[in-house]
Amino acid sequence: MENATSRKGRNAELRAWIAAERQELADLLDGLRADQWDGPSLCAGWRVREVAAHMSMGFRFSLPATMGELVRARGNLHRMTDRVARKDAAAHSPSELAAFLREGTHHPWTPPVGGFSAALGHDVVHGLDITVALGLDRRVPEDRLRVLLDGIRPSGLRFFGADIAGVRLCAEDLDWSYGSGAPVYGTAQDLLLLAFGRRLPSGRLRGEPSSRFTGA
Repeated sequence: MENATSRKGRNAELRAWIAAERQELADLLDGLRADQWDGPSLCAGWRVREVAAHMSMGFRFSLPATMGELVRARGNLHRMTDRVARKDAAAHSPSELAAFLREGTHHPWTPPVGGFSAALGHDVVHGLDITVALGLDRRVPEDRLRVLLDGIRPSGLRFFGADIAGVRLCAEDLDWSYGSGAPVYGTAQDLLLLAFGRRLPSGRLRGEPSSRFTGA
């Protein structure tokens, strides 16, 4: 009973952080200029508007609709999400895309694997895909970051195509590091992006191997 109670409390905490993250990002999206919506994100091939469209897909699509899109993509999940994001980004205005995220603030959606921690990671990382690419100085709260940093595993690195072999990620603003080898220094949220397979704008990392992780 104690474990179930603890798990329930933890899930409630995660859901509160997810709701806060979505609300804050929806507010941020509402404040973007038209040219920023068409700017590139850290998601290869996606502008800010495609990322924003993708972030609310889980709220807007029923399971049958999602499976239908997956069938049309011949079972390829990445092809399916790319197709839907591009279609929805073209079909909806920036204000509508921001509203979709706000309306899903308390939606219980989670990815197929990972539960509410994975849902928090989905929102945080895609939010950073936007803010880092646009040069906006938004800092993800430490409690949200620590959940995601503490959840980094080799299997997740492989899934997101993050190659940190021979590298130790060392946060400059938190007491956190991961891996072994030559150090790469950066903010905790920038290093989180590396663990999710992103490449960062130059100048955000320090350390001899940092050039492996920068550049579009």
